[in-house]
Amino acid sequence: MKIAIVEDELLAVNYLKSILDKQSRVPVTETVILRSKKQAIDFFNNNSADLIFMDIHLGDGMSLEIFEHTELFTPIIFITAFDEYAIKVFKHFTIDYLLKPFEEGDLHRALQKFISIRNNFDPEPVLKSISTLRQHGDSGVMKHFMVREGNKLKSIDEHNTAYFFASGKYLFLTTKDHQTYIYDDTIKDIIQKLNPKAFFKVNRKFIINKNAITEIIKHSSQKIELRLSPPPEANMEVFISKRQITECLSWLKA
Repeated sequence: MKIAIVEDELLAVNYLKSILDKQSRVPVTETVILRSKKQAIDFFNNNSADLIFMDIHLGDGMSLEIFEHTELFTPIIFITAFDEYAIKVFKHFTIDYLLKPFEEGDLHRALQKFISIRNNFDPEPVLKSISTLRQHGDSGVMKHFMVREGNKLKSIDEHNTAYFFASGKYLFLTTKDHQTYIYDDTIKDIIQKLNPKAFFKVNRKFIINKNAITEIIKHSSQKIELRLSPPPEANMEVFISKRQITECLSWLKA
């Protein structure tokens, strides 16, 4: 059986693939990894799979937009980390989903459902649910973030996320309870997935949750500093980029 995984987070890809390789419910002969909307569109326009695992959020857009460019009649198990509305839609229609961070048993149950329906699979409910989700404005907002803690995956919600910051080749997530994790994304891509009411990219290195700001210090009209809780590593100073000052101040007032 050929399986396609449409997922941009390498951590999630490796975790899912490791469970698929161990399980025996569905014999996997080939696994195709597609880490962007563009890769998925290019692949499905010329290839097929027997089962698709598809994350809703990708670095270059919503995976739901893939259906605007190619016809897919394959059973899909959606992966989501954020949206209660999406879960209601998935439950209403004959479609399965995995809520990040999922356990091995969750995947086994989804595969068992796939086995039970694959011979009589009807793509129409899937297409209806996708259409419904695409019409729902909040479906593009990511509210939970999956990180690795030891050999386990952990979900951190939007409210406990103080800020994201880039350092070297890595992006880090810092929580309000002073924990910092490597996050598998880039600052350029993650800002497209976040709730704009809660998060703002203040400069090239920092995306801040409004609730993490403790002080706003105006050194001059073109130099505004933000004090954060918890403070960044080594008490790093955080200044709003000059180009972002007007927009950021409007965001803070909203």
